[in-house]
Amino acid sequence: MRPDTQVSWIRDLVEILDNAESPEELLEHTKMAMYQDRIFAFTPKGELHQLPKGASPIDFAYAVHTDLGDQAVGAKINGRVVPLRTTIENGDQVQILRSKAQEPQANWLNFAITGKARAAIRRHLRHKERVETQALGRKMYDELVSRLPAPLAGNAQAMAMQRLKVADEAALLEAIARRRLPDAAVMEALMPGSAGADALRDLPPQSSAISIRGLTAGVAFDLAECCHPVPGDRIVGLRRPDAGIEVHTIDCPILAAADDADWVDLSWGDKTEGATGRISVEVKNEPGALGTIATIIGAQKANIVNLRLDNRDTGFHTNTIDVEVHDVHHLMRVIGALRAADAVNSVIRV
Repeated sequence: MRPDTQVSWIRDLVEILDNAESPEELLEHTKMAMYQDRIFAFTPKGELHQLPKGASPIDFAYAVHTDLGDQAVGAKINGRVVPLRTTIENGDQVQILRSKAQEPQANWLNFAITGKARAAIRRHLRHKERVETQALGRKMYDELVSRLPAPLAGNAQAMAMQRLKVADEAALLEAIARRRLPDAAVMEALMPGSAGADALRDLPPQSSAISIRGLTAGVAFDLAECCHPVPGDRIVGLRRPDAGIEVHTIDCPILAAADDADWVDLSWGDKTEGATGRISVEVKNEPGALGTIATIIGAQKANIVNLRLDNRDTGFHTNTIDVEVHDVHHLMRVIGALRAADAVNSVIRV
């Protein structure tokens, strides 16, 4: 191994040591660095970077600099714009396109293979999850305080943390958000006697819906795959111990069977970003039918993110389509436009 290459490898290993959360994670990264074949790629200025075979532009970006990796939005390989998941070949010239508004995405872990890239992505995701979970815990804490029978004393929170044996405010908020502490226990710790002798029976009901505005789906909460809620739907959260809140539409059939979870009244909040709605479309089995559907959805400024053929017979075929929309009204416009098409027999929201 050349001296300059050895120094670079040791530098990356030190950074991985700083970012790794467990010995298993460190071992994974070290094995990747030691046993994969190597390729060489160049920056537009001619700087050479050594990478494992199968590396992507995300791996290249993090090899150049952590900030470049964090802000990557695209790449050019040999002057041609390519997706970030593209495999780099030996001798390629790679240019990373960046934006200060970008941040590492969870799906990058599906194709990032270098230890440095994976450690940096995981570090960012862990930090974002902690920050957003605590923000959600703050909203839930404020809602619990609003249900108390009297205003809190100035030192009530400090005393409550001692009673609950939590280290600090951040730990308290995270424990509330992840239901490591029952709501009744938190209220009782804040104001002894407030939860009543029988906490489960006497606990005051939730007084206001908790807004999920400003939080990222898949980080502080998850949008349920069974009902695909979108902004504008009436929503409720399911809270299980040591897990994020799972958001469902109020009429989701899964709720009836969720005996092991607390229900939390939620609201989207103003200017909530869009989500993915799911529709089932039955179309005529004729040339161009799917093209017509795609054109209609595009004309409504919606985006198809997944399409699955569920059933096909002589006259019709049924497709399940996941569509990115702004809100429920936008989804209804898409459905209405599809129903008006001659090629479409029926459309329902799943």
